[in-house]
Amino acid sequence: MRTEKLSDAKNQLSRLVERVRRGERVRILSRGIPVADLVPVQDPPAAGGDLDRRLADLERKGIIRRAARAIDRELLEPGPRAAGRPLSELLIEERRSGR
Repeated sequence: MRTEKLSDAKNQLSRLVERVRRGERVRILSRGIPVADLVPVQDPPAAGGDLDRRLADLERKGIIRRAARAIDRELLEPGPRAAGRPLSELLIEERRSGR
């Protein structure tokens, strides 16, 4: 859990709220004593909200890093087919011939 001094929290509240929105928890200290916690609101899961929350948690822990943009559709299409005999046949033939 991240900790912030009260004076810093007042000056950077927008930044702290954004961190909490992503799933982090922030403890506010006044003269070194914990006085409040900023925590995400626990809403009932909306469509896809649970997945977003889980992904945000994994991202915050450094397990994943989400893409900055969508993947190019071209990358998802199959590449060119290789001509000739399958590599497995060539390998079997080579082993049988003792080369």
